[in-house]
Order: sequence, then structure tokens, then C-alpha cells
Amino acid sequence: MKGKTISTTSIATFPVPPSSVVMSNKARRKDTFLRAFGITVLTISILVSVAGAAPFAYVTSLGVDTGTVFVIDTATDNVTSVVPVGGWPAGVAVNPAGTKVYVATGFDPTVSVIDTATNMVSATVNTGGSYPWGVSVNPAGTRVYVTNRYSVADNDSNNISIIDTATNSVTAMINIGISTVNVEIAPDGKKIYAVNSRNNTTSVIDAATNKITVTVPVGDHPSDIAVSPDGNKVYVTNTGSNDISVINTETNTVTATVPVEDGPGDIAVTPDGTKVYVADWQSNNVSVIDTVTNTVIATVPVGKQPMGIAVTPNGKKVYVTNAEGDNVSVIDTDTNKVTATVNSGKYTLNYPAGVAIGPLIDSNITDQSTRVASNSREDTEAEEANLSFEEKKAVELNNSKNNNSEYDNGSISNGNESSKNNSTPGFGLLCGLACLFGGWKFGKK
Repeated sequence: MKGKTISTTSIATFPVPPSSVVMSNKARRKDTFLRAFGITVLTISILVSVAGAAPFAYVTSLGVDTGTVFVIDTATDNVTSVVPVGGWPAGVAVNPAGTKVYVATGFDPTVSVIDTATNMVSATVNTGGSYPWGVSVNPAGTRVYVTNRYSVADNDSNNISIIDTATNSVTAMINIGISTVNVEIAPDGKKIYAVNSRNNTTSVIDAATNKITVTVPVGDHPSDIAVSPDGNKVYVTNTGSNDISVINTETNTVTATVPVEDGPGDIAVTPDGTKVYVADWQSNNVSVIDTVTNTVIATVPVGKQPMGIAVTPNGKKVYVTNAEGDNVSVIDTDTNKVTATVNSGKYTLNYPAGVAIGPLIDSNITDQSTRVASNSREDTEAEEANLSFEEKKAVELNNSKNNNSEYDNGSISNGNESSKNNSTPGFGLLCGLACLFGGWKFGKK
């Protein structure tokens, strides 16, 4: 085999002045620093814009011809959408992710599942019981608990249907007592609380076994239930005795009874656990309870026959459905005054019953911020090898400061919402892009 001769050509090498190398490295380091800073600011602005945006309230309404759910923008207190669900919708709940709304449709033994991205019914689940009323979603968002108030087959006894949110099918039934009206889940998801209006009790259920562990006697004709954010207390409205039973969840005993106005119905606790709001439907007002003293500190006149009640995630507003008034009252929790009344506009808001408020989760913005953060890390890591130790520490310090700013800005946004920023979540994105562009221009210079 003949060997091949490969001709070679010498390549001349030219010395590069050390000053040019230094200037080139400095310029690259400066550009890397500015890009990292700009992308960090953009990411923070996106996250702040999402955190500052307002959620939506979902109000069930019987309507004239068909049951509907009205969607209210809590930033503007205007109806933005109407979703037909059929039946006689009452109980409503939003999953923790804010992507699905579950509506019990009353006479129809079903639960309608609304996709919040489209405001359309994406699934209908037969509960296997009769007259579904109360709805609650566990903290993981994997299960929906629905009370079936009446069942002839079970001789008037009641049960709770458990819906698997992945398959939208009933996977289990919990037999409870007599006329189980509403259900609530503990914040840690380990316990289920259900009120039984015809035998004046509250059932405590183990979520792992679906078995009743204890039955707590409460007041006359209990109708609704709420759990404190720390899970230490359960509040039960007793419509027949016009008071609220406060249950200690460690001992499963009633530790206080709070008198309120006539006809207490739905109940809600503020996110900080300091106040409880009760819709007194026979008195046309809302009772406000201080959870430390267990006393009524304010009585707020609302519309005719208040029925449903819910608090916004930031604790600033309370939404109350006025069944006979065909509108929704909005209460400012700082002043305990009605600051707005939401009417249906061109639609018919007839006999609004339940209300639930979900967090604002914009998947597009969230995904975008994740991608930006990821790209920022990749770009920084790719060029970090060219940075000196001091420059690396400078970038780390800058990122640390910006992370602290994100926390501070998030807190300020939640505490001082403006309707402009709430209704325009893209405002923060534009600011971030402006900062990024400014940093790029500065780097070019």
C-alpha cells in the first residue's frame, strides 16, 4: 500500500498586542453583564406584572331560561363573560391553579367544568347522586368534593361525590348524614369538613380513608362552613339559631358561639385569618367577625337576600351575591363599606347564588418568564468563564439585589393595587423590554 504525501503550508502567526486583548475582554464582560442585568430586569417585571394583576370572580346565576356563570373582573368590577352551564347552578369552586372552575348544577345531577382560558364548559361530570350543591377542591387540585343534598335511593340520606380532576370521573362516594349541604377541605388537604343541616352536626372526614372520624354537634340548621388559613379553626353558620359555631380542629369541639343577624348563610375567612364575613340573607347585610375576640365588629348593609360570599386572595375585597337583588355587592375590607355594585349589563343576572374567586394564572406569561430566566442562566454560564472573580461576584450581587427587589415589589403590588396595572398585566412586560433595550444600547456605546 502506497503512502500518501500530504503537503503542508506554514501559517504565519502574528502577535496580538496585550492591550487589545484586555479591551476586548472588558467589552465582552461589560456586554455580558448588561445582558444578564437586562434579562433579569425583564424577568422580574414579568413576574411583578403577574403578581399585581387581579383575579376573576365566578358567580352562579339561575338565569331566565338556563343556568349561567357570570365572570367578573375584580380589577374593574365589570362582567367580562357569561358561561351557560344549564341546570340550577349554586355551589362553585376554583382550583388552586386558577385554570378550572367547578359548578354544581342542582337539579341536574352534574358538575360542569369550566376552562378559565376560554370560559367554556370543557366537561360535564355526573355525580352519581341527587341535587349536587356544595363544591370544594383540595389544595393539590387533584380532587373535587361535591355534596349531594337529596337521594331517594338512600332514604333521604346524603353523600359526597369525589371527582378525579385528571379523568373528570367520580372515583368514590362518602356516606355522611342527613341533608349534607356544604363541604370544605383543610389547608393541608388531610381533613374534610361537611355540614349536615337536618341533624345539626358537622362531620370530620379523613381524606386518606374517606371515613368519618368524628361528628361535632353545632347549632340549629347549619348551612355553610369555612376553615381558617392555618387550619386551626372551623366556622359553621347556623341558619336556624342565627349564630356561628367555632370549632377547634385539634379537639373537634365547639369553643365559641358568635351571635349574628337573622339567617346566616354563606361564610368566608380572610386570607390572613383575622376576619370572618357572614352573609345574613334574612337581614340583607353582612356580619364581620373578629377572629381573636369572636365578636361582631361591623354590620354591612348589602343588597336584597345576600347568599354567596367570597374574599379576594389579597384580602382587600369581599364579593356578596344578592339573590333577590339580582346583583353583587363589593365590600372594602379596610372600611367595611360597599364600594361597588356589579350589575349584569346587557345580560340577565337573575338570582345570583354562589361565588368563588380564583388566582390569576397567565400560563403564557409564566412560561415566557421561565424561558427568559432559563436563557439568562444559559447565556451567563456560557460567558462566565471569561469573567474575573470580582466580576462574577458583581453579577451575583446584582442578581441578589434584583431578587430582593422582586420580593419587595410583589409585596407593594399586593398591598397597593391600581386598576390600571391590574387590568393591564402587560405593563410590566413593556417596562422590562424598555430596560433591556436601554441596556443593549448602552452596551453598544
